[in-house]
Amino acid sequence: MNNSPFSAKEWNRIALQQQGLLQPPVTLTALVQQLGYVQIDSINVVERAHHHVLHSRLSGYRPAMLQQAVQQAEVFEYWAHAAAYLPMADYRFSLYRKQQLKQGDKHWHQPDGDVMQQVLARIAAEGPLKAGDFSDDGGRRGSWWDWKPAKKALEQLFMQGDVMVKRRDNFQKVYDLTNRVLPAWVNRDVPDDSAFARYLISRFLQAHGFGSVAQIGYLRKNSKALLQPVLQQMYEQGEIGCFTRQKKAYYFAVDLTVPRAIENKVWLLNPFDNLLIQRDRVKQWFDFDYQIEVYVPAEKRQYGYYSLAVLWAEDFVGRADVKADRASKTLLLQRLTLEPAACDAAGSVNSDFLAAFEQAVADYARFNGCERWKLVNCNHRQLKQHYRRLQRLG
Repeated sequence: MNNSPFSAKEWNRIALQQQGLLQPPVTLTALVQQLGYVQIDSINVVERAHHHVLHSRLSGYRPAMLQQAVQQAEVFEYWAHAAAYLPMADYRFSLYRKQQLKQGDKHWHQPDGDVMQQVLARIAAEGPLKAGDFSDDGGRRGSWWDWKPAKKALEQLFMQGDVMVKRRDNFQKVYDLTNRVLPAWVNRDVPDDSAFARYLISRFLQAHGFGSVAQIGYLRKNSKALLQPVLQQMYEQGEIGCFTRQKKAYYFAVDLTVPRAIENKVWLLNPFDNLLIQRDRVKQWFDFDYQIEVYVPAEKRQYGYYSLAVLWAEDFVGRADVKADRASKTLLLQRLTLEPAACDAAGSVNSDFLAAFEQAVADYARFNGCERWKLVNCNHRQLKQHYRRLQRLG
C-alpha cells in the first residue's frame, strides 16, 4: 500500500474496533451513534437483523430496548442507504433528503397530494395510525409492492418528513405528526451541500475508520460530486488522511490507533450487519466473498437461505445458515460451511476456533429464545460426525 500508516491487517483490526465489536459503547444510544445507523430488515426466520446487529455488540441487549429508545426519542426511523434506525442527534441531516423530496425529487412512486392530505388530516385528528387503519379502496393497484393508496401516501409523508414512526406494533409502523414526535431540543436547520457531505464523511470514518469515496457515499445519488471537493478540502486542511491501495484512494480519521491483537472470539454476523453490508469492501479487505442468498432460487444456493458470516478474531472463516424452530425452541444450523482458515494444517477443525464457535452459537441461540442448537449439515465431514455423535448421546 502506498503511503499507508498501517498494514492491511491493522486496517482490518481498526475496522472491527470502529464497528464496536471489540470495545462496544455501553449504551444502545451511544452504539447507534457510533455506527451511524442500524439497518432495518423484516426477515424473521431468526431474530430480525437490526436486533442482531445490536446484540452482537451490546451486552445484555434485548429487542425491547430498541423500542424504548424510539419511544424516548433517542433514535428514530428514516432512510440511510436503506431503512434504518438513526441517532436522534443526527436528525437535522435527514432534512437534506426530505427537502429534496418536497421540492419534487421522486422516491418510489408519484405522490398523490389529495390522498396525502386526507391521511395527514386523519392522523392530526385521531392520533397515531398505521397503514392497516386505512380502508382499501378496492381498486386495482398493481404498483410498488401492491401498496394501497393510503400506504403509499403514508410512506411519502414519512419520507418527506411530515410524519414520523412513533413506534411499531408487530413490526407495523405506527405514524404520528412529526411535531408531536420530535423533541423540542432537536436541531431542525437544513444542512447545505457542504455540511451534509461533512456529515457523511465524519459518520463513515467514525464507524469504519477508513473508506473510499464510493464507500462513503454508498447508494446515495450523486454522492461522488458532493463528497469529492469536501474530502479534498478536509485532506488539505489536515482533518483527514489519505492512502492508496490497488490504485484506489482511501481516506481515514487521523486520530486512529491500532487495537491489540484480537483474542479467541467468534462473532456470527447477519447479512445486513454494518460491517458486511458493502460486499465489495469485505472482499477487498477481508478476502471474503459474501452474498445473501435469500433471493436466489433454493436449488442454486451455495450456502443457504439466511447465512450468517462467521468471524473468528480478525478473519472470516465460514457461513452458517440458520433458522429458529420456535416450536421446539431449537436453533437449527441448517448448513455450516467452513473455510480452510478454520482448520489446522492436518485439516482438522482448529480446537480454539471450535470452542469459541460453540460459545457464540449457544449465545445466539439464547438470543433467539432457543434452549438448544442442532447442526443439520456441514461441509466438514469429521465435524458433522462429531456433532451427530453428541446429539445421539444427548
